[in-house]
Amino acid sequence: MQGEKHRASRNRTITLSADERTSLLSFISDITDLKAGYRDNSIINADLADCLDYIPDRYFDLIIIDPPYNLDKDFNGLKFSAMTTLSYEGYLRRWFYKVCDKLKENGSLYMCGDWKCSSSMQRVIEERLTVINRISWQREKGRGAKSNWKNCVEDIWFAVKNPHDYYFDVESVKMKRKVIAPYKVDGKPKDWEETSTGNFRLTYPSNFWDDISIPFWSMPENTDHPTQKPEKLFAKLILASSRQGDKIFDPFLGSGTSAVVAQKLGRQFCGIDINQEYCLWAAKRLLNALSDNNIQGYADGVFWERNSLNLQKSSQQLHKRTIKGDEQLNLF
Repeated sequence: MQGEKHRASRNRTITLSADERTSLLSFISDITDLKAGYRDNSIINADLADCLDYIPDRYFDLIIIDPPYNLDKDFNGLKFSAMTTLSYEGYLRRWFYKVCDKLKENGSLYMCGDWKCSSSMQRVIEERLTVINRISWQREKGRGAKSNWKNCVEDIWFAVKNPHDYYFDVESVKMKRKVIAPYKVDGKPKDWEETSTGNFRLTYPSNFWDDISIPFWSMPENTDHPTQKPEKLFAKLILASSRQGDKIFDPFLGSGTSAVVAQKLGRQFCGIDINQEYCLWAAKRLLNALSDNNIQGYADGVFWERNSLNLQKSSQQLHKRTIKGDEQLNLF
């Protein structure tokens, strides 16, 4: 645990008191628990290499991997050091092959990376799976660079065991976008909807996502994890590539985003992380999700564009009024 930071009163970043740390430990498993028998909906605080032999093969419908990128990075006192490309690919192979064994024959896998390690990831993934696509998503944060292009895009590789048999639900990941130039045929909207809150079109998702917001201090999902992924980002992967009740595995759980989103969307999960503090954050987020299953940027069964919170609230209010009106009509 690093020293406590002074935070503004409106800062919603997840923190832990001493009492919380003690109580949350009961929600975390270790390698001894895992050896005694695998259980779904587990946070396992252990080294991944020690765990893989005790996790059942061909068990998970979806695997989401967000490993350390090939960068110098301090993960709450555990440091990862950049290495040569060949060495990094060797690092990936040390655990990736066994992780693939955990995937069902019709399962899907996503792996997150950046520009520097993305090509290494593709090469290693293709040694065991078939790559279906590469998603690029825009990070609106990023340091400026005087002698290079600002780095504000990351990749997610989408791969499967069997390219002829895998689950993908495109209807669940459609985007609701505001129509700027509405087009009508015979005076009626064409492929868009006219509402009291604006004109909108449901669009099919592409492999470039520009609607993602990185967690920051005012968001209740935010932690101090240096590479935390947004819930909205993983919600797209989980909705597209798993069904209700399916099993999801994250071998680098970090602050728990995949597990939290899996729980909010009615899936089962297993996550492993070597850092106990991160596991505690994940446990607290899971408890918080029992009373609040909202995912910022996902409402009414669709994903919304960035900076559209007011429109989302208006749409939800309209939806509630419509339901209430229908219920009243059913009384007669």
